[in-house]
Amino acid sequence: MRIATYNVEWFTNLFDKHGALLEDGEWSSRYNVTRADQLGSLGIVFTAMDADAIMIIEAPDNNRHRKTVEMLEAFAARYELRTRKALLGYENETQQEIALLYDPDKLSVEHDPIGMPDQPIDGTASPRFDSSYKIDLDIDATMDIVRFSKPPLEISARSAAGRAFRMIGVHVKSKAPHGASTEAQLHRLAIENRRKQLAQCIWLRERVLEHLRANESLIVMGDFNDGPGLDEYEKLFGRSGVEIVLGWDEPRELRLFDPHARVAFGKKMAAMPATARFYLDDKGAFFSALLDYMMVSPDLRALGPKWRIWHPFDDPGCYRVPELRDALLAASDHYPVTVDLPI
Repeated sequence: MRIATYNVEWFTNLFDKHGALLEDGEWSSRYNVTRADQLGSLGIVFTAMDADAIMIIEAPDNNRHRKTVEMLEAFAARYELRTRKALLGYENETQQEIALLYDPDKLSVEHDPIGMPDQPIDGTASPRFDSSYKIDLDIDATMDIVRFSKPPLEISARSAAGRAFRMIGVHVKSKAPHGASTEAQLHRLAIENRRKQLAQCIWLRERVLEHLRANESLIVMGDFNDGPGLDEYEKLFGRSGVEIVLGWDEPRELRLFDPHARVAFGKKMAAMPATARFYLDDKGAFFSALLDYMMVSPDLRALGPKWRIWHPFDDPGCYRVPELRDALLAASDHYPVTVDLPI
């Protein structure tokens, strides 16, 4: 089975206010790419990936006028994808939903959120992802309230072969210091946002531990907006949110595994994996980063999974096919990550 995670930049703007596809010559929200070109490119990428399930990060907005599931299924029908069914978890207010597009012949899925609506007492399950989490963010002996702007999508799944497993789709809050007008405000907001990001990852890690201790197969995937070398605050906090979710320093049976994270965090190298590429106006150049991860539980790692970043330049298979290479560049500022598992 092939499972993917893919952050599709401004997927929501490729549909009108009623949810119809905007396959026309008007500009998309991607620079110098029309809506028709972005949609066509996405069709090429999804077809080439040939995944059984794709966790779509920044899926089209779900609201009272249009529905994420209907839009994704219309997209799949238009480009004749076998991943023709969609699943949405908690709706959020950011116009960027987390949703799964999947092939119902290969697996069955359901939204299955875990936890209690409010902060639990000690020894019980961590709170549900659409509620709140209490943690002392700034070590002032006062508990802070943390919430996800995009609550993770928790899925109970079963393969056609009968293997039960769980998936969690993640889009952790960005660390960008939006709203800062002075250098002091920039630093304050950056530190505050980093604390919130780490708190969300601690919350997510609690859920991971609950599944691992219950001996459940687990895949955690998505955009963590975190990775080595992204900002100067890494050393201040000691470890990244990705390392927290992986359980980097914990016993092997309680760790998740992602080979790209292992390369990037385990040893500094001249060349590191990258899953996203952004143009920086002030630099006049592109910046690459490892933001998207596909983490698996120890039992799934033991099956010998195969990971792949569908990078248009770094992956030889993508680079050798000009149509696919160009489509990856036009479709989004992130590239898909896949894992192949014998389940």
